[in-house]
Amino acid sequence: MKRQPNRPLVFWLALGALSFVLLPWYAIQDSAWYLVLPQVFGGSESASGVLQAAQYGRVWLWFGVMGLVLASGSLFVAPGKAQSDWLIAGGLVGGAGLLLGGFLIGAKGWSFAMLNGAFGELAVHQFGLGIGGFVAITSLVLLFAFGLARRGLFRGDLLVSGSVVGCGFLLLLFIAYPVGKALCSAFLGEDDGWSISALLARLATDRIWSLSCLAGGLRCGVAWNTLFLGLLSGTGTTVLGTMMALMAERGNRRWQRPLKALAMLPIITPPFVVGLGLILLFGRAGVVNHFLEVAFGVEPTRWFYGLFGVWVAQMFAFTPIAFMIMRGVVQGVSPSLEEAALTLRANPERTFFSITLPLLLPGLANAFLVGFIESMADFGNPIIVGAQFSVLSTEIFFAIVGAQNDQGMAASLAWILTLFALGAFAMQRGVLGKQNYTTVSGKGDSGLPMALPARVRKVVYAVALPWLAFTVVVYLFAFAGGFVQTWGRDYSPTLKHFQTAFALEWGQFGMVWAGTAWNSLFTTLKLAAGAAPVTAGLGLLIAWLLARTDFKGQGLFEFAALLAFAIPGTVLGVSYILAFNVPPFELTGTSLIIMLCFMFRNLPIGVRAGTAAFKQLDRSLDEASLMLRASTVQTLLHVVLPLLKPALAAALVYSFVRAMTTVSAVIFLVTAENELATTYIIGRVGNGDYGVALAYCTVLIVLMSLAVALIQFLVGERKLGRRAPAVPSAAIPAS
Repeated sequence: MKRQPNRPLVFWLALGALSFVLLPWYAIQDSAWYLVLPQVFGGSESASGVLQAAQYGRVWLWFGVMGLVLASGSLFVAPGKAQSDWLIAGGLVGGAGLLLGGFLIGAKGWSFAMLNGAFGELAVHQFGLGIGGFVAITSLVLLFAFGLARRGLFRGDLLVSGSVVGCGFLLLLFIAYPVGKALCSAFLGEDDGWSISALLARLATDRIWSLSCLAGGLRCGVAWNTLFLGLLSGTGTTVLGTMMALMAERGNRRWQRPLKALAMLPIITPPFVVGLGLILLFGRAGVVNHFLEVAFGVEPTRWFYGLFGVWVAQMFAFTPIAFMIMRGVVQGVSPSLEEAALTLRANPERTFFSITLPLLLPGLANAFLVGFIESMADFGNPIIVGAQFSVLSTEIFFAIVGAQNDQGMAASLAWILTLFALGAFAMQRGVLGKQNYTTVSGKGDSGLPMALPARVRKVVYAVALPWLAFTVVVYLFAFAGGFVQTWGRDYSPTLKHFQTAFALEWGQFGMVWAGTAWNSLFTTLKLAAGAAPVTAGLGLLIAWLLARTDFKGQGLFEFAALLAFAIPGTVLGVSYILAFNVPPFELTGTSLIIMLCFMFRNLPIGVRAGTAAFKQLDRSLDEASLMLRASTVQTLLHVVLPLLKPALAAALVYSFVRAMTTVSAVIFLVTAENELATTYIIGRVGNGDYGVALAYCTVLIVLMSLAVALIQFLVGERKLGRRAPAVPSAAIPAS
C-alpha cells in the first residue's frame, strides 16, 4: 500500500483546529474539562479559543490560528524545503505567540510591571491553559518538528523529529523551567536585586565546605558529606545489585524466585519503614543494644545514627534499583561469546573476568550513576537516622520550612547538587566512551549461559545471602509494629490498627468505606496507575532517541532527562509550586500536578534502564527492518520493544512503586482532596500512632507486591532463542 507522506501533517493540523473550536481553552476550576464540553460556546471561562479571541477580547490567541493557517500551506507543496518553510513558520508563529502571550499576560493583566508602564493596563486578563490550549500548543510544536524533518534533519524521519522535539519540549516545560525558576532565586539578594555575589556569599561557609573532620574535627561540610555518601552508596548498591543479578540469572535456579521477591521488598516499601525497622534493631533502645547490655554489660549508645546508619538505609533503599537494571543486562550477555572463550581453552574464571564482566560495563555504569544521584537526592533516610550527620537534601529542607525560610539558600545548595550530578554524568560518559557492548545482534544464538565459576559463586553467595537474610530480619521487626498494641510497652497481638485504617461497614445504602485510610489509598492508586505507564513509555522513548539517533545537543538532552534525580524532592516540589501557581500553567492544588511530579521525578530510571538495554542491541536489527520497508513505528513495536522487556518491566515497576511511596517530592503538593498514602502515614507518625502507620505500610506492601507480579506477568520475559539447561544448575559440576 502506498504511503501518504502528509498524513501526520493532516492529523495534527486537524487536531489543532478542533482544539481551537471544540475544547475549552482555559482550565476550569473545580471541574473536569470533559464535563464542560457543552459549554464551550458559552461564557468566557469555558469558551473555546476562537470565541475567546473573537468575542471576549483575548486577541493574542489569534497567533495560534495564524500558525495553523500558515502550516496548512504545507499541504499544497511537495515534501521538501518549501514544505519545511511553511511548517516551521506556522509552528514558530503559532506556538511562540501562544506561549509568549501566556507568560506575559496573567490573571491580573500584564505579568511584569514594566509592561504596564509601556503599554498601559489591559482591559482583559487570562487564566491558566486548559485542555484546548495544551492540545493546540502540542500540535504546533509537532508541526514545527515535522518542518525540521522536511528540511533534512533527523534523517528526514517525522517520528524521530517529532519525538526529539516533543520530548525536549516536555523536559523543558516540566523539569528545566520549574527547576530553573527556583534556582534563579539563588542570585537574588536581600533587596531582590540580581547579583552573583549573593550566590557566592551563601555558599562560602564552613558548614558547606569545611574539611575539619580530616584534621580531627567533629564533622565535615554538608557538601563533602553528600559527595562521600553518594560515592559509598553508588558503589555499594552497584556491587550488591550485580551480585544478586548474577545469583538470580547464573546461580542455582532454586534461588531465583525468593531472591527476586526479597530484593524487591525495599523498593515497594515506604522509605521510613526501613529506617524504623533499623531503629528497632540498632537504635538506643533497639534489640541489639538491649542484648549487648544484658549479655555483656555494654552501655547503650547511639552508635548507629549518622553516616553509617544513613548508608545502610540507602543500601536497602537503592540496591533493588541496581538489581533490576543489572538483571536485564546480565540476561543480554551472549552465551556464544562465553562458549567461544571456553572452546579456546580459557577456564571459566578467566572467561568470566575477561568476557562476561566487561560486557556488563554499561549496566554497571548506569547502576552506579542512578545509585549516586539517588543518594544525593535522598531525604527520608538522612532525616530519620542521620542525627548530626547533615547532607544537602536535609539542609535544603530546613532552609525552606525552617524559621529562616530562606529560598535563596535552598536554591544555592541545589546548585551544588546539580553540579555533582553533572560530574557523575560526565564520569559515566568517560568510562563508557565509544566502546561497543553489543551482544544481541539478531543472529542465531542458541548458546547456554555459563554457570558462575566456583570461586565467584562462593563470593556472590557469601555476600548476597547474608544481606537477604538481614533484609528479612529488618522487615519482620518493621511489620510486627502493626500487629501489637504499643511497641515498647504492650506487645500483645491485635488487629485494631488495621480496623482503624481499613474498616468496612454496612450502611443503609450498602457497604461503607469507614476506615480513615481509604480515601488516601484510592487517590494514590489512581494517580500512580495513571503515571506509571506514561513514565515508562516516555523513558524508553528517550532512551531510544539517545541510543539510536544523533543530533545536536544530545548530551544536554540526556542531562535534562536525568536532572530530576539531581534535585532533592523537596526542591522539586517547591519548584512546581512556584512555576505552576500562576498562568499560563495553573496546576497547584490539582491531582494533575502530582501526576506530573511522579512522572518526571521517576523518568530517569526508565531512561537509564532503556539506555543500558539498547547498548546491547545491534543497530543492524533496526536497519534490517527498515530495509524491508517497515516504518519506524513498526520497527519499534515488532523488533525493538520485544527485546526490551526487562527494561520495560523495570521502568513500569519502579515508576509505580515510587509513585506509591514517594514523600519529599509531593509533600508540598498534596491537598485535603488529594491526600496520598505517604502523607497520611507521616501524619499518623507525627501524632505518635505508629501502629496505624505500620499497618498501612503492610497493606501497601501487599498491594504493590500484587501489582509488581501483575506487571511482570503482562510484560513477560524476553525470549532470545537460547537452549534451556539439560540438567538442573545444581547438578552442573564446578570447574
